[in-house]
Amino acid sequence: MKKSVAWVTDSTCTLDPIYAKENHIYIVPIRLMIGDTCYKETVDITAEQFYEKLRDHEKAGSSQPPIGEFVELYEFLKDQYDEIIVIHCSSELSGTMNTSLQAAEMAEVEVTAIDSQAGAFPLREMILNGIKWHEQGKSVQEIKEGIEQMAQNLAFYVIPASLQRLHRSGRVSGTQLLVSQLLKIHLLLKFEKGKVLVEDKIRTFKKTKQRMIEHLREDIGKMKEVCIMHVNNLAEAKELERELTSLDPGLRTEIMTFIPVVGILAGEGTVAMAWIRNQPGVQI
Repeated sequence: MKKSVAWVTDSTCTLDPIYAKENHIYIVPIRLMIGDTCYKETVDITAEQFYEKLRDHEKAGSSQPPIGEFVELYEFLKDQYDEIIVIHCSSELSGTMNTSLQAAEMAEVEVTAIDSQAGAFPLREMILNGIKWHEQGKSVQEIKEGIEQMAQNLAFYVIPASLQRLHRSGRVSGTQLLVSQLLKIHLLLKFEKGKVLVEDKIRTFKKTKQRMIEHLREDIGKMKEVCIMHVNNLAEAKELERELTSLDPGLRTEIMTFIPVVGILAGEGTVAMAWIRNQPGVQI
């Protein structure tokens, strides 16, 4: 008999709340701060609303949900489900996974933990595939292995519009910031095993975008869909979509607003792309 499974994740997953409720996915909201006001992501404020407010405030940030919120959730879930799968945004990007697992221990419940090594579109796709695999009768261990393979085959590139907040967060050095400002250098960032690293430094935005597209071109035929993300830059996202469609008319594309936990650091105007390469023996 197939066991009942609950999923615990956070609001960086970008999942539709109705779908989540129908499929036993429990989404704990990340906290977003603007000035002295704290919001629950997707509950009190949408990403679009957050970015509108961000324009008028220099002081902004994000934080993981309080541990008590996770403890309360796990206390409920342990009596309702046979197994619990925990998957959050990258543990290198946020302390949410660590807090979630501490809460599970406090609630004395066993969970299966998976580090997505990302957030946004990749995290959503991992959960969607996990749900599908569970419906097909795969065990929790098989689901975990399949999702971990997806994480290993993830491509995620970001062209930040501003380096100021990235510098303050420690993800960009003072030297990189200074050189970028003096020479008008654009950085191409990538997610590598959950960490955000500098992939390249290029003189113009157009050339930086082309470099990002080159990475995708190398994977043509190895993936089915690409997600284009932006921070208040829909026009550039649509232009990028047109370029990708001309590159491969059969490629599925999706445009979404970037999750605030990254958008806060990258700045208004940021664009990004993510896709997951096909894996032998893993149907996604």
